[in-house]
Amino acid sequence: MLTNWNHSVNARTLINAAVLAALAFAGIAQAKSLVGTRPNIILVMTDDQGMGDLSCLGNPILKTPNLDRFYDSSTRFTDFHVSPTCAPTRSALLSGRAPLKNGVTHTILQRERMTLDVFTVPEMLKSAGYTTGIFGKWHLGDEQAYLPGSRGFDEVLIHGAGGIGQVGLDDFPPNAVNPYFDNVLLHNDTIVQTKGFCTDLFFRSGLAWIKQQHSSNVPYFAYLSCNAPHGPYHAPEKNKQRFLDAGYDQKTAARYGMIENIDENFGLMMEKLRQWKALQNTIVIFMTDNGMSMPMIHQNGKPQPPFNAGMKGKKNSPDEGGSRVPAFWYWQGILGEGVDVDALTAHLDLYKTFSELAGATLPETMQELDGRSLLPLLSDPDAEWPDRELFFHCGRWATGKAQQAKFEKCAVRTQRWRFVNNEQLYDITQDPGQAQDVFESHPDVVQRLRASYDRWWASAIPLMVNEDLPRVTRENQPLAIRYRRQLDEQGIPDWTPDEIETAPGSHNEK
Repeated sequence: MLTNWNHSVNARTLINAAVLAALAFAGIAQAKSLVGTRPNIILVMTDDQGMGDLSCLGNPILKTPNLDRFYDSSTRFTDFHVSPTCAPTRSALLSGRAPLKNGVTHTILQRERMTLDVFTVPEMLKSAGYTTGIFGKWHLGDEQAYLPGSRGFDEVLIHGAGGIGQVGLDDFPPNAVNPYFDNVLLHNDTIVQTKGFCTDLFFRSGLAWIKQQHSSNVPYFAYLSCNAPHGPYHAPEKNKQRFLDAGYDQKTAARYGMIENIDENFGLMMEKLRQWKALQNTIVIFMTDNGMSMPMIHQNGKPQPPFNAGMKGKKNSPDEGGSRVPAFWYWQGILGEGVDVDALTAHLDLYKTFSELAGATLPETMQELDGRSLLPLLSDPDAEWPDRELFFHCGRWATGKAQQAKFEKCAVRTQRWRFVNNEQLYDITQDPGQAQDVFESHPDVVQRLRASYDRWWASAIPLMVNEDLPRVTRENQPLAIRYRRQLDEQGIPDWTPDEIETAPGSHNEK
């Protein structure tokens, strides 16, 4: 058992029993009753924050009281997986199918572009009458046809590339000077100059938009896709100071400061949703996009490894620490509070879950979905959930070398097993930290999972549509070209989100 869940087994058992008793007393199939209920959906996904990056999951240094409270009141998927890096996870979430099948085999080199034949989550929700907004990181292509405004989002506030300040990869040129503060961003069709720390801005912009939708009584999907705590590590001074005072190095202070800033903003969001009485018909989800990227911690000059919830591997790893992440779901009065769901689940499952909640009618011709609906588990943590196989590949192979990289940094996961790099096997139920390789003692399992992986790889190869594309030079990056054109023709206007009556104490100082 990993050391990341603070609540005792007995406490969870009592809570689960109480929830199950309540469902049984209701005398109805709750999973069916959730279909077509059309709640608003708020999805908060942070960047490079792992299982070990929350105090409720055991981190001894961080203080995340707002997310801790959210954890206490949520239905938690304890064995939830995403892809090992950024763009692949985003494409899987928005398409419902494996990222390699979307052409997303890297985070750069035009191989982060999600193929245009995907009928995306926001497009699906719009077809069911929802309005949609994204605030933060997109990372699925920067050409006009690939941008979120062309993929189903009504409201857009994003940076370019995979991170603020990555100007060589197509973030806006001015962001190289002052990463994470006072950034130039794309707001709908206009490049704008913003003020303040990026995480504060994305949450406040999202909240201002959510308030508008709440007032108009239109169902909405808000995708708050924070770029923090992705590097480079920058945080407001007030969020860094307690770590510096305790003798931690600048990188630790900045990265952990970014996480505690996320926690403050998440707390503000929940406070406002309560004030607006918006939680009765709204699902709020907190998750992260891959394992942590935390470097070695230094306190008073002494090195120590970061807390990783007992898992092997971090971001860009085929091991548990690369793909297993937090996933907390809250719907006031509908979902169980303090309930753990131990079934094997994944980002691939959000598409079908959202489509069933929204009552969407899917087109006859669209991508094949690899996920399942989570509605049965949201109603009953012990609902029947057949074993499954989840496939992972970190990608990032050299251009034109896909076939040679077939067994490099890859894995197959079932409820019990993790099969890594075609040469390691771990019994996760008995050995969650992957300390004991049992490859030699389970040849039947190895043979079965290898055959499954071979079939999956063969199905993905024809869909890797972005392979062999040329690298785009800095001056020819599409958002850089767009920035220079707008600067010459009309300039870059200042932009601020609508006011949301924020609590005293701004986060905008550097």
